[in-house]
Amino acid sequence: MFKKILVANRGEIALRVIFACRELGIKTVAVYSEADENSLHVRFADEDICIGPARSADSYLNVPAIISAAEITGADALHPGYGFLSESAYLAEVCEACHIRFIGPDPSVIRLLGDKAKARRAMKKAGVPMLPGSDGPVESEERAIKVAAQIGYPVIIKAVAGGGGRGMRIVKDPKDLPHNFKTAQREAESAFGVGDVYIEKYLEAPRHIEFQILGDHHGNVVHLGERECSIQRRHQKLLEESPSVAVSEKVRRKMGSVVVDAARAVQYTNAGTFEFLMDDKGNFYFMEVNTRVQVEHPVTEMVTGIDIVKEQIRIAAGARLGFKQSEVTFTGHAIECRINAEDPETFVPSPGMIHAFSMPGGPGVRVDTLAHSECMISPYYDSMVAKVIAHGRDRQEAIARMRRTLEMSVVEGIRTTIPLHLKILNDPDFIAGRLSTHFMERFAAKPKAQALAESA
Repeated sequence: MFKKILVANRGEIALRVIFACRELGIKTVAVYSEADENSLHVRFADEDICIGPARSADSYLNVPAIISAAEITGADALHPGYGFLSESAYLAEVCEACHIRFIGPDPSVIRLLGDKAKARRAMKKAGVPMLPGSDGPVESEERAIKVAAQIGYPVIIKAVAGGGGRGMRIVKDPKDLPHNFKTAQREAESAFGVGDVYIEKYLEAPRHIEFQILGDHHGNVVHLGERECSIQRRHQKLLEESPSVAVSEKVRRKMGSVVVDAARAVQYTNAGTFEFLMDDKGNFYFMEVNTRVQVEHPVTEMVTGIDIVKEQIRIAAGARLGFKQSEVTFTGHAIECRINAEDPETFVPSPGMIHAFSMPGGPGVRVDTLAHSECMISPYYDSMVAKVIAHGRDRQEAIARMRRTLEMSVVEGIRTTIPLHLKILNDPDFIAGRLSTHFMERFAAKPKAQALAESA
């Protein structure tokens, strides 16, 4: 087992890794920017080292600074968390060259699955269901027009690299394709340094379903079930849950088998997430693989009782998975709300000092957070303040516990999305499980429709 792990991240995920390391008896090193000097992950790590100014490009994305910190402190492994460099094949390669264990998949696997066009081809070869689309990057406008015509509208143009909705355009009318194709290329080039895009069939109102997997270095792979991630705003998830009300046990077994076989086919190790779109008939179609721990991993931990971060560390240290697929059980229902420092109506960021902070626990509730009283929420990084996870015997109880927790939460000094989450939790469509990736569009339209009806 490792003696010391450098945590190449910040905020709640850095704390989450530190928790796991403490329980395993492993020392930790926190890296931090000048803006995070007083952060909790710095306070609770065994050692800490500043790696640069506030801008992430000069600190948390600075590979030489991070590697230097690992070498100076004698860390024998590095955990990247999520975001920042978590899916950087380059960082994984540099770690390998410096004899520092990267806690994640092998660099070649990260590189393969990080290229969405190559990932599509690899998954298709492994038997994973695919939406009709281009076999690889589409280089020219003329080729894009031909591919789209073959697939049939609507289509979606996607950046080969990256994610988060950047370099992505939906096209419903052929005349709009040239403009959107060029725009997607420019966005991809600007965001990821690579302007390559591909095209695939667009589903009008799918669910976003993902499967968590774990694979060791001895050929063992298991899945930990699915997560429902359909409630999103601009392709950014707001609320996740497990299991999905739309996935039957039969479908879970089928898709679980597909993802396990696909993971084996690419020799996947450590934690990963296979993401799918599901239509109203229950058909699944591959989207992408995230080669890291997910923000929403706690909902899976709550229903399986498996500590995913600890498993990541054990796997990286060469251990075999301590359980078989038949030993993975699912108990109850879990929901996660991502609480962001944003105006709940306009979504304008709301950084600043938190003067009072309390998120009550109680039965079945977990709070993963970087926040505390007199804590500064920086404008330099992602606006997520906390993740609240509620677990119950069934979905109804999980919803009730989440409502209770959010209603009793106190966050003073900044605005948060708690009021928005409470509205979602009380929405009849959410309660009934009528979800799709367009849920928030319908949700936002309801007050306007009601106002028009009242004025008529």
